[in-house]
Amino acid sequence: MLATGGALGLGALLAACGDGSSNEDSGAGGKGDGGAWTFEDDRGKTAEVEGGRPKRIVAYISAAAALHDYGIECVGVFGPSKPVRGKPNPQVGGVDLDKVTSLGSAFGEFSLERYAKLRPELLISNMFPPPNLWFVPDESKKKIYELAPSIGIKGSNTSLLDPLRRYEQLAKALGGDLSSDKVTAAKKRFEKAEKRLREVAKKRRGIKVLAMTGDGDNMYVAVPDSYCDLNYFKDLGVEFVEGKKSDKWGFWEFLSWEKADKYPADLIMIDNREQALTPAELAKKPTWRRLPAVKAGQTLTWSMEERYSYAGYAPRLEALATALEKADKLR
Repeated sequence: MLATGGALGLGALLAACGDGSSNEDSGAGGKGDGGAWTFEDDRGKTAEVEGGRPKRIVAYISAAAALHDYGIECVGVFGPSKPVRGKPNPQVGGVDLDKVTSLGSAFGEFSLERYAKLRPELLISNMFPPPNLWFVPDESKKKIYELAPSIGIKGSNTSLLDPLRRYEQLAKALGGDLSSDKVTAAKKRFEKAEKRLREVAKKRRGIKVLAMTGDGDNMYVAVPDSYCDLNYFKDLGVEFVEGKKSDKWGFWEFLSWEKADKYPADLIMIDNREQALTPAELAKKPTWRRLPAVKAGQTLTWSMEERYSYAGYAPRLEALATALEKADKLR
């Protein structure tokens, strides 16, 4: 219908799917009536799929990567998945991009026609903050939600442990094997890395860490409690520079490059997403080059949209612990 009918075919298909309201307000999770599969998300809404576990899953790329770590594969993804400066996109994880359909990479790109052709049974994304699903466009979300029930997992203003547990629960509900050697090894590695980071943070008290991103106009200093990973690292004892909220979202303090030295820091975490300035691009900013941590080479990658799995975050904890061990106090 979509191939031959264009917009008219798409409209007919959407109309045939109903308004989807029962899918998003069906109550608590668990087994529904008539063999339906259900899962209550972090909006307090329950996704319900008739006929058992959904198989045709479409997810935001890092959500798909988290599920992949538990053996759950998606048929479609959306969000940044293209290589970044010639290297694999850090949000992709182990997802084989040749085996999934991309609905779009940039913010605001979400091909409704391609989504409908996939015959989706379930849509999954993160939320920064709830209730909006990350990279699901506002202007088309009503039609998108009509095609399949949706699940949102909270990824801000909470501890990293929360989305890690939620994706673990979701993967189990979708049929993932949480007792497999791969999964149990990843969790043990994470727990070992957690213990090490806590011990290193205790020994290295006084080392101040600043998490940031940058563009041509500004340097953005993270508000640690807004980011679940930084929030969790704080719980483990890591001492962060506390950026002040510059807008209603509360994720960043905006600093012009002339004011990049506002906060003394011993170690700087640099956003590795596609839209962020790379270390080489940052080096073109004189005020950046003059920062003590930059001059001392005390920087590390911040994977601020890492997939929410133990396999995804164990290496991040290890890298931060190593950087803290090596960092000198510069203030």
